Amino acid sequence: MRPTGSPGPAGRSGPTGSPRAAGSTGPAGRPLLVRLLVLLLLAGLVPLLGAPGVARAASGCSGRPAKTVEFSTGELRVYKSRAQACAVTVAKKPGKRRTMSVTLQARGGRAVTDKGSYTKMAGPVTVNALNRCVRATGAIGRKSASTGWILC
Repeated sequence: MRPTGSPGPAGRSGPTGSPRAAGSTGPAGRPLLVRLLVLLLLAGLVPLLGAPGVARAASGCSGRPAKTVEFSTGELRVYKSRAQACAVTVAKKPGKRRTMSVTLQARGGRAVTDKGSYTKMAGPVTVNALNRCVRATGAIGRKSASTGWILC
């Protein structure tokens, strides 16, 4: 057994005689360091999660906004990525359940529809739209809006 303070096998020792690298915080300091790093990482992500320009967070669609058509009870939003188009119908006053629908069709293809009783939004619906025009229709209750052929 070595006396306290005598050099260990590596030539260094801490106050209790255990070998330790110079400048390390030891096992007691590691959890604090890990917590600090996690806290800093989360603090950096919070502004990204609440960024106003992120279309996907608000609508469920990826891509850039291509067209928005407002009507009295909500709006129809169409998004375009390289090969796909996506559409959602969003209520102006979310809350109570009501009939909502969104339909998206690529020229020459079948229409894709999401219809049901929703509180905030119908959709998203997507279609392959690489080099194709699309049209979308959205409805909330008896009010509706349509885009006609777009993205041609």
